Amino acid sequence: MVRINRRALLGAATLLAAPRLAAAQTNVVRIVVPFGPGGSTDAVARLVAPGVGAKLGVTVVVENRSGAAGSIGADIVAKARPDGLTWMLTFDSHATIPALLRNPPLNVLTDLDPVMLIGGSPYAVACKPDKPFRTMAEAVAAAKARRDSVSYGSTGNGTIGHLTMIRLGDKEGTSFQHVPYRSGGLAVNDAVAGHVDMMIGSAALMLPHITGGSLRPLMQFGPSRLSGLPDTPTCGEAGYAGLEAEAWWGVWGPKGTPPAAIAAMNAALREALTEERARRVMTETQQARLVLSSPEELRTFFAQQVETWGAIVRANNIQPD
Repeated sequence: MVRINRRALLGAATLLAAPRLAAAQTNVVRIVVPFGPGGSTDAVARLVAPGVGAKLGVTVVVENRSGAAGSIGADIVAKARPDGLTWMLTFDSHATIPALLRNPPLNVLTDLDPVMLIGGSPYAVACKPDKPFRTMAEAVAAAKARRDSVSYGSTGNGTIGHLTMIRLGDKEGTSFQHVPYRSGGLAVNDAVAGHVDMMIGSAALMLPHITGGSLRPLMQFGPSRLSGLPDTPTCGEAGYAGLEAEAWWGVWGPKGTPPAAIAAMNAALREALTEERARRVMTETQQARLVLSSPEELRTFFAQQVETWGAIVRANNIQPD
């Protein structure tokens, strides 16, 4: 790859006045998504790409590099030249890589520099309307009566949805039968068909099926009720305080990316996501709570996520799919 103009990159005053990743001989910036096309992470990356490109005066290309719980794409970014031309936009499962993989190709805490926590959308549990559970309490009672008798689908072993249901079972002294799927779409299809008793997924993933009547929401794991699910109680309201869990999106660059480039990317993301159409897609379609954090706020948040979810993975000896 051709080297970026260092003076343009390191001139912090110029970058902060008009944050551009101006390259001497290239005009292309990569956003690597460590998952396949079609998921929420891919959708968020493609949503912000035009606005980021306009703000920075570059062409932004989204690359899907999936595999190994997102670690393949993350490793590609970690090993990229820290010149402000390669970034990663990833999902909450990034926090489980250290505990879930036996030999992860990177250290997620030290091999990448944080840029921004974009925001989060709470996980929710829903079931086919003809299932006997009308509330989460009824599903928990059935699981208590006979352990592992109530099944639920998730997007895979070690995902935050899977770990959240383990936490719920532990809190209530029972367990649910986990059915992992390769994608949210497959899990939703089987939940709608009734092949599993319930499903846990992001509110954004299930909302079209809930509003369409093919799924009944039981509970959401956010701190407050969503506008799209105004009648669905939070975990705190349902009697399961302390189990909050959100699907979230964050942006990182390779370790050693100059602070001025990180500041420019953060500013570009902030402007792209506060544009009216993008903001509406995030808050309505994705049911997201926009955070638009500083790099240091993401660093602190992410370290807490690694600790919280990693402990559950290790305690339950969870293996990747």
